[in-house]
Amino acid sequence: MSPLVVTAISLGSALVAFIIAFRLGIIYRKKIAEAEIGSAEEQAKKILNDAIKTSEAKKKEALIEAKEEILKTRTEAEKEIKERRLEVQKMEKRNIQKEEHLDKKVETIEKKEENLKLREKQLEEKTEQTNEIQKRQLEILEKISGLTKDEAKAYLIKNIEDEVRVEAALKIKEIEEQTKDVCDEKAREIITGAIQRCASDHVSDVTVSVVALPSEDMKGRIIGREGRNIRTLEQLTGIDFIIDDTPEAVILSGFDPVRREIARLTLEKLIQDGRIHPARIEEMLHKSQKEVENAIKKAGEAATFDTGVHNLHPELVRLLGRLKYRTSYGQNVLQHSIEVSQIAGLIAGELGIDVTLAKRAGLLHDIGKSIDHEVEGSHIQIGADVAKKYKEDAIILNAIMAHHGDVEPESTIACIVAAADAISAARPGARRENIENYIKRLQKLEEVATSFKGVDKAFAISAGREVRIMVKPDDVNDEAMILIGREIAKKIENEMEYPGQIKVNLIRETRVVDYAK
Repeated sequence: MSPLVVTAISLGSALVAFIIAFRLGIIYRKKIAEAEIGSAEEQAKKILNDAIKTSEAKKKEALIEAKEEILKTRTEAEKEIKERRLEVQKMEKRNIQKEEHLDKKVETIEKKEENLKLREKQLEEKTEQTNEIQKRQLEILEKISGLTKDEAKAYLIKNIEDEVRVEAALKIKEIEEQTKDVCDEKAREIITGAIQRCASDHVSDVTVSVVALPSEDMKGRIIGREGRNIRTLEQLTGIDFIIDDTPEAVILSGFDPVRREIARLTLEKLIQDGRIHPARIEEMLHKSQKEVENAIKKAGEAATFDTGVHNLHPELVRLLGRLKYRTSYGQNVLQHSIEVSQIAGLIAGELGIDVTLAKRAGLLHDIGKSIDHEVEGSHIQIGADVAKKYKEDAIILNAIMAHHGDVEPESTIACIVAAADAISAARPGARRENIENYIKRLQKLEEVATSFKGVDKAFAISAGREVRIMVKPDDVNDEAMILIGREIAKKIENEMEYPGQIKVNLIRETRVVDYAK
């Protein structure tokens, strides 16, 4: 054989041997695997059997424990049921006893009700008998007294009212006297001390409205050709220039006191200068306005310095200065405001109240009068609006509003300012009053006094600061005079306007006249 064939046969034999060995290896591994699988199945069966045995044992133990727990619970429940039964039995027994007790009480109450009904019937019979007796007694009393029941009741009520009225009047008088003794003395000390410490001579500084002329010829020059000078003066100043038969004088008429002062200064400057024509009038008017503005500023600053009131808004200081040219019943309003500020500060010091705030309120209380010719409304409302505009304290606003009684005072300072204002206005010589208004006030005072029943005559005396009233002695007794006096005083307060206070003086006089013959 050729070597190639031998080689091929060798390779074929080797390949066959390899295949046979491979198949035998597979068969061997298969047998080993089957043996291992069989062993694992046996172990699994063994483990499963052990688990089944263990679970059955535990199940039995759990059943035994559950039975024991059930038995224990049943025993306890039976015991609790037994105890509750005993309690229920006891409660039933107590309820039965209570029902028996209630039955007994009901029987007792029924017996008491029967007794009450019997007594009520007896009481009704006695009441009827009593009413009948009272009726007979009233008839007998009416026959004896000659008065009916209603007349007797009215008579008794009237007597009781009179007695109570007399007792009330005496009590009022006693309380007033006791209070007056203390209050009058203390108030007198405070006010007298304040006035004495503030004593100063104030002259009624009325704005000059008449300008003296050096000669009658000056009137023609003031009027000017075809009246051009006087027209220019009136248009620029807003003041009426009255040139009449008054010798060597020109009358200035206008409601605004500041404008009137500017017009006065302008006219005086023109008279001194001698040159009177529209251009010169305008020039002098500007100079006069500056002078008056400076005077207003200085007057306002002087007022704040004199009163010790500082930190006022510059516009308030200027408005205070304008009061220099404002008068009220002939009293200079700036001097009056300074006086009120000083008096209010002194009273506040005596009472231990804020002196600075009281002075500030007193100084500003009439600030509205500085512009009341330019702004609509009362000087009180105008003053409050101005003070509010410049961030003044609420106490000062209330003091301005309350110093004439338009609103209720909300602080002691408001009451002090009202009192200081009345003191300053009521000071002798401080104010002048129009004679016609003065007479009307006196007549009104007498009319108010004579409008009361029992008043015979009334006389206003002491310039209207006192009213003397004569009462009818037969109609008014001494005790009733106290009540009549109080009522008259209240009516005067409500219906009249007056400075200071008015004394109400009642007089009861009985005269007996006989003749010896």
